[in-house]
Amino acid sequence: MPSKDQRRGGLSIPGQVHHITLTTAGRRPLFEDFSHARLVIAEMRRLQEQNIVHSLAWVLMPDHLDWLLQLRGPIGLANAIKVFKGRSARRLGGVLETGGAVWHAGFRDHALRRESDLIQVARDIVARPLRAGLVKRIGDYPSWDAQWL
Repeated sequence: MPSKDQRRGGLSIPGQVHHITLTTAGRRPLFEDFSHARLVIAEMRRLQEQNIVHSLAWVLMPDHLDWLLQLRGPIGLANAIKVFKGRSARRLGGVLETGGAVWHAGFRDHALRRESDLIQVARDIVARPLRAGLVKRIGDYPSWDAQWL
């Protein structure tokens, strides 16, 4: 059931930093499979190469993506997420044996208002696999990145 923080639109300002959370449909752990994760990561990088977003930090967990990004334009946040979800779903659809939807409708968005919050939010994002008990060291988890490396 959609909540108020799972947006389908919203304010889009070039340069604004957002902490986005996207979950898989039914919270299926699609990204436990590293090859599936790589397909999604490739689409994230493609958005950056097209200068739509700038990825500051992200982690692709088994059933969701936490992504700290900065809007670059030429499209707004909702459209950027729509493009990403569509592209990644098409790529995954070609390899998934079970079929069905890849992503849950909507997304959670928190716009960061203070630059001082960036590093702390980025640290929180990349530490999620550690807190979830998936690894003993952050560097052992394969599906994350941060611009401050």
